[in-house]
Amino acid sequence: MLAAVPTEPRLDNLYDDRSMRCPFCHADNDRVVDTRATEEGYVIRRKRVCGACHRKFMTLERLEETSIRVVKRDQTREPLDREKIRRGIERACSKRPVTGPAIEMLVQEIESEIYSSYLLEVSTEQIGEIVMRQLANIDDVAYIRFASVYRDFNDVDDFIDVIDPLRDRSES
Repeated sequence: MLAAVPTEPRLDNLYDDRSMRCPFCHADNDRVVDTRATEEGYVIRRKRVCGACHRKFMTLERLEETSIRVVKRDQTREPLDREKIRRGIERACSKRPVTGPAIEMLVQEIESEIYSSYLLEVSTEQIGEIVMRQLANIDDVAYIRFASVYRDFNDVDDFIDVIDPLRDRSES
């Protein structure tokens, strides 16, 4: 005998989370014990308990946004990768008084600006300018480090061209 499969969700289960496989025993029988929004609502962290082995684990749900393609200097295209942005910022902020949470917020702001300003494609030059503008507000040395790599400085005059506006800003 065939059982009827409901085509619409029941209203009392509308907001229940679907089970995930337990990372320990691989059972597909868990329940959510706590849900919290983090990173200004863009990420949801759920604490779960496995119904089979009773171990606790956490899952993260990140908003999947429309994929923006990055146009590189050689005209190749690849998906926007927030980790590449983070690595560049971390290198620029190395041995500087910039905390991990501050870097994460900076990456989040940069990513939000890219998604709100560009629909399908963004060039590496545009991303670099956004990162430099944001870094200039956080740490002058990190800004100069990033600019020296991004703009491919060739001599001292290139450094002076970047440092002069920082001097003017600090004098006013």
